[in-house]
Amino acid sequence: MLEKLKQEVYEANMQLPQLGLVTFTWGNVSGIDRQQGLYVIKPSGVSYEELTPADLVVVNLKGEVVEGQLNPSSDTPTHTYLYNHFPKIGGIVHTHSPWAVAFAAAKMDIPALNTTHADTFYTDIPAAAALTEAEITADYEGNTGKTIVQTFAKRHLDYEATPGSLVSQHGPFCWGETAAQAVYNAKVLEVAAEEDYHTLMLTRADSHVPQYLLDKHYYRKHGQGAYYGQNNAQSQTHAKRK
Repeated sequence: MLEKLKQEVYEANMQLPQLGLVTFTWGNVSGIDRQQGLYVIKPSGVSYEELTPADLVVVNLKGEVVEGQLNPSSDTPTHTYLYNHFPKIGGIVHTHSPWAVAFAAAKMDIPALNTTHADTFYTDIPAAAALTEAEITADYEGNTGKTIVQTFAKRHLDYEATPGSLVSQHGPFCWGETAAQAVYNAKVLEVAAEEDYHTLMLTRADSHVPQYLLDKHYYRKHGQGAYYGQNNAQSQTHAKRK
């Protein structure tokens, strides 16, 4: 079942250590087949050196395992919640990449301070609220997804235009049209966090990029007027402005 998707999700998972986004087994990628209502996710605690496509676990949108011999990622309820509430995403990645975690630990958004950020994320990357003791006790991983969705709703953010979030005191979750795109977005988020940290060490001035510069960089890659790269005719997701 879903052999092609398993291969894609396997390759996306293998990108995490190659891109320096995970240490040990601290991360996972999933990808979904929307027509079948099934997604594929990394098994819990399996090292990347040992991981094979056959190890991946197939889960339905109720969070139930429908295929696989291993336990799925402990973050499976978070992925399930996000797939159910962000219906246009095709892949999700969670890491504990250090620069992003530093902002999450500080309960700080990753601000849009440069064009590296603006090329991929149309707004500051939000830090969703830390979970309460009651939320952790009741359904830790499910409520992790819920706090992300609630943050996007409260701030009127477009999850396609800002394809990632921090969870305060935890770490980043990113998503995209595919598992590979989700990993790409996770790497951009980590680079933006590192660059922002250094900027904030150098100055206390408000260094947010002006809206016109953010617009220029975001929309030259996204939307009907995109012209960056070699696939200019393809219409990508048109973001809603904040």
